[in-house]
Amino acid sequence: MLSAAEWEIVALSLKVGGVAMAVTLPIAFALAWMLARVAFPGKILVDAAIHLPLVVPPVVTGWVLLLAFGPNGPVGGWLQGFGITVLFRWTGAAIAAGVMALPLMVRAMRLSIEAVDRRLEQAARTLGAGRWRVFWTITLPLSIPGVLAGAVLGFARSIGEFGATITFVSNVPGETQTLPLAIYSALQQPGGDAMVWRLSAISVALSLVALVASELLTRRVGRGLHVL
Repeated sequence: MLSAAEWEIVALSLKVGGVAMAVTLPIAFALAWMLARVAFPGKILVDAAIHLPLVVPPVVTGWVLLLAFGPNGPVGGWLQGFGITVLFRWTGAAIAAGVMALPLMVRAMRLSIEAVDRRLEQAARTLGAGRWRVFWTITLPLSIPGVLAGAVLGFARSIGEFGATITFVSNVPGETQTLPLAIYSALQQPGGDAMVWRLSAISVALSLVALVASELLTRRVGRGLHVL
């Protein structure tokens, strides 16, 4: 059985992951649509920049976030003018998780949008449908399973985020200590093995459910395209 403190860690992780996914979702979809449907100079560089958090050490991403959202950073200084700070707060953990999840979400959504047959969109345009009507009635409905798959992957990545989070907002119990940070802390404590086992089991279970859900949604996209 999980202790009250462990349940608090799980609840915080779900909150951070859920907020990170919800806030990142529209940004990821907009970027995915732009990469899938818009041709512009420097597109390959934009694509590389979006996927950069996948390949650079997470500590580097956390350091960049610290520079940007710190008291002297461009975003942090602006937020402080409104009395808002994200350092050592769960909101900062959600920002770090969202940044790390963004590339996975964009990739899944982009593939789903690219898989939509553009002949259907062109046919609707020739019948008099406007650009936005085509988007809302054809592009979005056909790409929804892939969008949801990307959101689920983003959520799974968010609750597993460690390196950028601990660098950006530290490891504060009850505020920024999500599952991976709590597991790390328990590993440093004598007799913490039981807690490591319990929290690791929760982490694996949540990740497994997310991966299975994402795979089922991805297969649904494939079946829909096969029908088309």
